[in-house]
Amino acid sequence: MTAVDPRAAADAAGTDTERADAGAESAGAADRETVLGRRFRALTLGIISVVSLIAFEASAVNTAMPVAAHALDGVDLYAYAFSAYFTASLFAMALSGEWCDRKGPLAPLFTGIAGFGAGLVVSGSAQQMWMFVAGRAVQGVGGGLVIVALYVVVGRAYPERLRPAVLAAFSAAWVLPVIVGPLIAGTVTERIGWRWVFLSIPVLVLPPLLVMLPALRGLPPGERTPAVNRRRILLALAVAAGAGLLQYAGQDLAWVSLIPAALGLALLVPCVLRLLPRGTFRAARGLPSVILLRGIAAGAFLGAESFAPLMLVTERGLSATLAGLSLTGGGLTWALGSYTQSRPRMEPYRERLMGLGLLLIAAAVALAPLALLDGVPVWTVAAAWVLGGYGMGLAIASASVLLLKLSAPEDAGSNSASLQVSDALGNIILVGLSGVLFVAFGGGQAPSGGEAASGGGHPAAFAAVYATMAVAALVGAYVTTRLRPKSP
Repeated sequence: MTAVDPRAAADAAGTDTERADAGAESAGAADRETVLGRRFRALTLGIISVVSLIAFEASAVNTAMPVAAHALDGVDLYAYAFSAYFTASLFAMALSGEWCDRKGPLAPLFTGIAGFGAGLVVSGSAQQMWMFVAGRAVQGVGGGLVIVALYVVVGRAYPERLRPAVLAAFSAAWVLPVIVGPLIAGTVTERIGWRWVFLSIPVLVLPPLLVMLPALRGLPPGERTPAVNRRRILLALAVAAGAGLLQYAGQDLAWVSLIPAALGLALLVPCVLRLLPRGTFRAARGLPSVILLRGIAAGAFLGAESFAPLMLVTERGLSATLAGLSLTGGGLTWALGSYTQSRPRMEPYRERLMGLGLLLIAAAVALAPLALLDGVPVWTVAAAWVLGGYGMGLAIASASVLLLKLSAPEDAGSNSASLQVSDALGNIILVGLSGVLFVAFGGGQAPSGGEAASGGGHPAAFAAVYATMAVAALVGAYVTTRLRPKSP
């Protein structure tokens, strides 16, 4: 047996102790890192800037669109300027997921940002309305590529404990644009022209790209799939086409519209069943329920929110400006709810937070139609939306955190795409259902001039919309009981 020198053993022990201490210090430093710390600051600021610009564009377009449609003599194509973006983004989300899994998020992210900017330029320089609509479709492709790629970036760049904070920043990035976007866009439209609302944004995209490019190049490669799933991309294309046909049919209630509606359903239903994870529509435990819940929460809230300004104008006589401002508090509390779920001590209660969020959404949607009663203060809607916004912040950000937690690295792209597709489909289905209910119960159009229509109110139509969306939110609350996967 070889003798061991005691001094050498002591030196070795000392070295091991030093290494252990160094490792402990390193682990402690890692635990103290934040999303705005030195390591992640550039990437976080770049991501927030990109999301903020997308949010600003979304709010600004709503302000400039009526002027643009009149200037291009295309009021008859007005609705398509919105649906073109939404429908194109459905396809792009699935494409981005496959692209991210195959090549990583860098290429789809930059391609998406370039496409988003190109679409803005096409719309801003359009001389005819069809060209404007085409530009909006290009924007939709770019936006769909970007949002999925950003989720994959979060999954690869940040440790699991920091992801809730990053996703909370996604929500916070919408707050300021939603508040100031309409004011800035309105001023630019009136003083300079509607085209500059579109043409100025692409220039603003360049600084955040330059800030986060070094950090993006240093992303870990992750596990990559051997080939692109072309079947999934074709399914997404069929879903987008089906959704487009349904939106077209929904804008014209003539009997002939039943033909595109039937074709849309024939494309949409079987393809959605194959595009989303198996078990999504029966709320299978784990990931399928997470994806289903995202669509229910987003659709129920937006389906109710879309009719709130109309209800306040036609039934309570508010001006359009005051009616719109009544919903801004929800944007602020949405960010607060996202911040709440991001706190480390909340992690063990993730599923309960989502259940609470859906119950708050249901309560807010149920309270809002009380404003139809003359004896109820009109600010009831604003108070309800403060409550509902907080619930959305808890639920939406938590769904994203759970998705990344339950996804293998090689599936993060396709699963993130499924989450966004569910969000988009939830909006299409539940907002469309709200419109059908509103018309079926005798709902009319909002009067011009911001004055209530004398004798033209239809309280039952609004009540039907809000009752149905509240029930949808309660169904979502049940789904939160199935978020935790079965124990092995």
